Amino acid sequence: MASNPIVSTIPLDVDGKHHGFLRLPHSRDDSAWGSVMIPITVLRNGDGPTALLTGANHGDEYEGPVALFELALNLEPSDIKGRVIVVPAFNYPAFRSATRVSPIDQRNMNRTFPGRPDGTVTEKIADYFHTTLVPMADIVLDFHSGGKTLDFIPFASAHILQDKRQQGACVAAVEAFNAPYSTMLLEIDNAGMYDTAVEDQGKVFVTTELGGGGSATALSIGIAKKGVRNVLIHAGITSGDPEMGPSVSLDMPDGDCFVFCEHDGLIEPLVDLGDRVGKGEVIARVWPVDRTGVIPVDYRSKRAGILTARHFPGLVKSGDCLAVVAVEVS
Repeated sequence: MASNPIVSTIPLDVDGKHHGFLRLPHSRDDSAWGSVMIPITVLRNGDGPTALLTGANHGDEYEGPVALFELALNLEPSDIKGRVIVVPAFNYPAFRSATRVSPIDQRNMNRTFPGRPDGTVTEKIADYFHTTLVPMADIVLDFHSGGKTLDFIPFASAHILQDKRQQGACVAAVEAFNAPYSTMLLEIDNAGMYDTAVEDQGKVFVTTELGGGGSATALSIGIAKKGVRNVLIHAGITSGDPEMGPSVSLDMPDGDCFVFCEHDGLIEPLVDLGDRVGKGEVIARVWPVDRTGVIPVDYRSKRAGILTARHFPGLVKSGDCLAVVAVEVS
């Protein structure tokens, strides 16, 4: 079986603070013996738990990279017990091109796991994480937001798992992250997801959706910075008191949470993120853009709940996710 060509330019298991790269050979037109250089920082201080922290699984999502570049700069070995592996820009080619998927092979990192050591660039990165970094970790935090096409209320989330003890540990870590919303997340399609690959290895996993629109805000970055600090405290890697505030618990129990568009056109939102909606309430209209004098199409919520996500650009295409409505739980 082929071995993965990625090498770390720094040690992964030596005490101290080490900045370097995951270097992936990549021969291309402008560099025959070139490499993809993925920034990584590893901090270790004796025995203890390992946290693997990642951002830019999709390259147009920015809260994670900002929070993790800062963490890599400021966190010191004396602050921790155990190990912290920080990869601020997981899908580095996509991050540098500000795109959701890699410009090299057009692969979506979060639909590529477990990857292949002899595959495309994205498949090789996925395989390295799956076979080398994830097995080292006790807890994994992977930052997401909506990228250029979606916008979310800021939440951290866990998934329904067969192993209820593992699920409970994930939920406890989500609650420790303490985003304004904490969600049991229903994935439309979890095949090939990093989330699934990590959970299948029995790890504690936390993911987020902290905003969207292909940018970030002071508020959403602040949530990310506080959340990663809280998770490290929760894991027993750093000490101190977590910064806690109110968090609304949400659930996405089934496919009725999703509203998909069936027309091309111009969106008129009728409710905003975080608003409460009733079952059957019109949450958006889609206007035709090729002529005047035509009645718009109403899109209604299939359940009562809180508007959790919305399509971000003003123009929408048939098949796009138009909105997500989650249910508040006590």
